[in-house]
Amino acid sequence: MLYFEDLQPGQLFHSPSHTLGEEELTGFARQYDPQYFHTDPQRAADSLFGGLAASGWQTSSLSMRLVTQTELGKMANGLIGMQIDKMRWPQPTRAGDTLRVSVEILDKRRSGSQPGFGVVKVRWTTRNQRDEVAMQLECSIWAQCRALPRQDQDAPAPAAQTA
Repeated sequence: MLYFEDLQPGQLFHSPSHTLGEEELTGFARQYDPQYFHTDPQRAADSLFGGLAASGWQTSSLSMRLVTQTELGKMANGLIGMQIDKMRWPQPTRAGDTLRVSVEILDKRRSGSQPGFGVVKVRWTTRNQRDEVAMQLECSIWAQCRALPRQDQDAPAPAAQTA
């Protein structure tokens, strides 16, 4: 298990890779993003993409699966996302592309309202087999601390109440 205290800015986590097949690409698109350039190879040839392209949401979903297979995927309490910033898909993902993800810890801070947790800002970079960036995002995750902060043991005990 990993905890808030185990994460440091600059730390990197690397995923295994996954090769996206055409049936996997079009199946996802038919269910979640049924636009012709994701579902129909012939019509996609005349699109802005010049051929079949995966939905950016599929690239993102596949990236999430790969991130769970990194050491970061062993976070106590799981990978709890709080927000996503700066999400972009600079290069379309194609059938046959092999994707891998690197996650960099950017910053972290303890929660002011919940002392058993912290907020960790990370950057995901998904690359294909040509080392082109297929997706990049920054997000904040909610990380459980190893232990609650200790209370001052030298503080006087509260006064007893009398009736």
